[in-house]
Amino acid sequence: MSSTDSSSTETGGAAPPRDPGALKKGSAAAAAVALALLALLVWGLNPRQPKLTPAPLKPPHSPCASWAADFVPSNLTSVPGIPLNSLPQAARNRVLLRLNMEPCSCGCKQSLAVCRSGNLSCPISPQASDAIVKQETAETGSVKAVAPAHGSP
Repeated sequence: MSSTDSSSTETGGAAPPRDPGALKKGSAAAAAVALALLALLVWGLNPRQPKLTPAPLKPPHSPCASWAADFVPSNLTSVPGIPLNSLPQAARNRVLLRLNMEPCSCGCKQSLAVCRSGNLSCPISPQASDAIVKQETAETGSVKAVAPAHGSP
């Protein structure tokens, strides 16, 4: 009788055997879902990055020389218009040190030596450098015939 066969399975008999391939498909699907959820979590926690673009490369403005950042001492060993060869070695070294270390007050933010060498129209650097030469030669006392400096009569 066929009714007894069907009743044995319906009344709690042995469960039908599972397919081993179904377990592998289910675990692969669960792993894929877990990875997708993990990717969504990482994407959601990642802070948004700003969209930055580099600054355009444009030439500097024309008043560039007037807004130089800071005074930088120079290292010139000769300055036009100053007779360094006629000074004693000690005075020559002190004059060069002061001309290279002291800024010109004309606003160029360069040393007196550089301003006097490069900016011939500066009215301040010749006067200031001549004053330095006079101070240093007066302190040493021994001068080998100092010639008049640039612009002096």
